[in-house]
This record gives sequence, structure tokens and C-alpha cells, in this order.
Amino acid sequence: MADVASKAGVSRALVSIVFRNQPGAGQETRERVLRVADELGYRPDSAARLLARGRSRALGVMFTVHQTFHADLIDGIYAEAECHGYDVLLSATGQGRGEPKAVEALLSHRCEAVILLGPDSSAADLDALGRRTVAVSVSRRTPGSLIDVVHSAEGKGVRQAMDHLVEKGHRRIVHIDGGRGPGSVERRRAYRAAMRRHGLASDIRVIPGSHTEESGIDAGRLLVAERDAGQPLPTAVLAANDRCAMGLLMAFGRAGVEVPGEVSVVGYDDSHLSHLMPVGLTTVRQDAVQMAEHAVRFAVRRLDNKTLEPQEAVIDPKLVIRDTSGPPREE
Repeated sequence: MADVASKAGVSRALVSIVFRNQPGAGQETRERVLRVADELGYRPDSAARLLARGRSRALGVMFTVHQTFHADLIDGIYAEAECHGYDVLLSATGQGRGEPKAVEALLSHRCEAVILLGPDSSAADLDALGRRTVAVSVSRRTPGSLIDVVHSAEGKGVRQAMDHLVEKGHRRIVHIDGGRGPGSVERRRAYRAAMRRHGLASDIRVIPGSHTEESGIDAGRLLVAERDAGQPLPTAVLAANDRCAMGLLMAFGRAGVEVPGEVSVVGYDDSHLSHLMPVGLTTVRQDAVQMAEHAVRFAVRRLDNKTLEPQEAVIDPKLVIRDTSGPPREE
């Protein structure tokens, strides 16, 4: 600022007035100061200004790099945060970088609140975090923890998918489990309940998996190996999520299994990945925009009044029927 003031021939205080867009500088002086600042490559340090006032107005977001649905959520978080006058800082989990390290990085950068996308930490750890700072969990319920929660109605989404498959005539429906992934317990429970409700309890089968393409590939190879050994393929598979469904489709494609001719496949999330596949994926849509909006609003609300009790928002999912589901082949 001193360099700008010297070259523009004005006081440093006047430069400050111009950059804060406050009255006190004529139009000609204002334009000269801005022109000189541009020539010198000077930019006001908004972060330093906010910190001087005791606020960073930054929301931290912890996410997993390879989870495509997290990218959809982040897109919505940026838009909603801007509406409330907040910046967004990102910190990813990955190989050798667990959730504690990712969260501490956000807090060390003075984020006023953290939004956790699909956290895997224990309920006790999440509760402890909620006592340190304002925190919101997205896609993971944490009963009894001192944090806000936003998630979809997992059971309702699975019921829609299962009803669709049964109405098409499917009976041998397999579920690839999501392991410890967010929502997996609820989806697994809803799958079992739907099979029993449709009188298919004897056909219940859950294949261990995760929210990854590798899990779908492994499940597909297992089912193909069983077919080659004389066991019939299931007529439909409810995958843990869209990434898992993508891996399953890859395995089936390599083995010559026709989808949906021989096996129907349904995913979960309706992430942008489902729109990039060569064949449109039937999937349960989680409304990423609504979830992102609720997460940001919960964080801002608690920042304005930290004595408020945590809230929970449950977003209704919707089955999106595309090309990977159809009636089973007659045997």
C-alpha cells in the first residue's frame, strides 16, 4: 500500500479508503490509485483484513478425492457459501492422509466451521469435533453427536429401486454392500427389508464391497465365475453407489454379460459419473444441491448463534430410470 501511495502521489490512508470502497476519494483519484495498483500487481489481502476483525469468513470442507458425488456437493457448497459471504477451503483425505489430518489443516487455516462429506470417524470423535468448532456431517448420521447432519432418506431410495426391479419381474436381486461407506448400513438394511416385503427372503444375498469401482469389478468377476461354474446369474444387482455400479458394468462388459438383457444394474447417488457412462445408469438420485445448501445454512446458522442445538435435514431421494434396468430375460 505504501508503494501504491508513493507512485500515485497520495497518502496510504487514501489508498486504504479506495480499496475499501469508502467515501473520501474523488473519482479521478480513485481511478489513478486503482491503475497504479494494477501496474504494481498489488491486490488487497482480504483474508488479513477479516482476521484483523476476528473473522475469517471461511468454511472448510473435508472430502475424498475419488468420490465423484463429493465433487457435486462441493459445487453446490461453493455457490451457497458465496450467497452468505463466505469463502470455501478444501482439504482432502487420501492415501496416508486420514480425516484428523484433513480436518486439522482446515482449522489451522482459521476456518470458522467445517463441513464433512461422508466422514468415517467414530461418533465420539465427531462429537468431540463438534465441541471444538461448528461442524456439519453430510451423508452420515451421527445420533447424539454435537454436530448438524444432512443426509438423504436412504431407506426410501432403496425401496424405490427395489420396487422398480420387482415390478419389472426380477426375483434374484443381489446387493453389493458399501462396507463402511456413508449410508451403507441403511441401504443394506432397506434392501433386506424390501426383499422380505416382496416375499423374496430366500433370495437375499449381500456381496461385501465398498464405494469404489474396484468393489464393483470384484463383485462382477465373482458373479461371472459362478456362472461359469454352473450357477445362474442374478437378474438384477443393486450396487453400493454409482462408482461401484461403474466397476460392475466394466466387469460384465469384459465377460460379455449383457446389461440389461441378462442383468439389470442400479446405482446410488446420480453423480455426474452416471451421465458420462456409455449406457445411461439407472440410479437413485441424491439431491446434491439441496444437501449442499442445507449444510452451508446449518453452519452459518450455528456461527451466528452457537447456543443453538444441532439440526438434522433429511432429503428425499428419487429413482432415475435409464438404460441399465429392464425386465429379466425369460428362462
